[in-house]
Amino acid sequence: MKVGIISDTHNPSVGAEPPPEVAIAFQGVDLILHAGDIYTPVCLDWLETIAPVYAVEMWADAHFKEDPRVVNKTRVLNFEGHAIGLTHDLLVPGMAQEITEYSPLSKHFPPDADFPATLETVFGAAVDIVVFGHTHYAVIEEYQGILMLNPGSPSLPRQLRRLGQVAVLELEADHKSAEILELSTFS
Repeated sequence: MKVGIISDTHNPSVGAEPPPEVAIAFQGVDLILHAGDIYTPVCLDWLETIAPVYAVEMWADAHFKEDPRVVNKTRVLNFEGHAIGLTHDLLVPGMAQEITEYSPLSKHFPPDADFPATLETVFGAAVDIVVFGHTHYAVIEEYQGILMLNPGSPSLPRQLRRLGQVAVLELEADHKSAEILELSTFS
């Protein structure tokens, strides 16, 4: 299974919909996970022309009250034998800062602590993959058997207005891998 991963689209403030390069990058995906800062259902409508969408939004009740694609704050989805925790602002107990390429788990999570158990308190269930957003920094890190994935932002990477990134997650029953895709390579 091939899963498109996107976050921090910030539509309509950076455009009516995500950059068209997203549709090219997501060709052939079976579904799309959106890790928040969506702001408008039109963004999800546009993504759904590519594949079915599952999303989270910090304040889903404000703009997505009746939209079954979006839930408030966190959700756990199961595909191909993997439990995926989806959230926007990942706050990991035991860490004083957010996860970015400059502050990886391997440097900042207490080395003697059980990371999978910590995530279970965040999601209310065991997960082996976490998809998150908020920082606008693309990250792929595997730590204590958990694949951590932040796709960055397609239009505000590192808080700069330009073409950014999305990610693709490949899932099989006994395999999980992810890749960050620079949208500039699709223009």
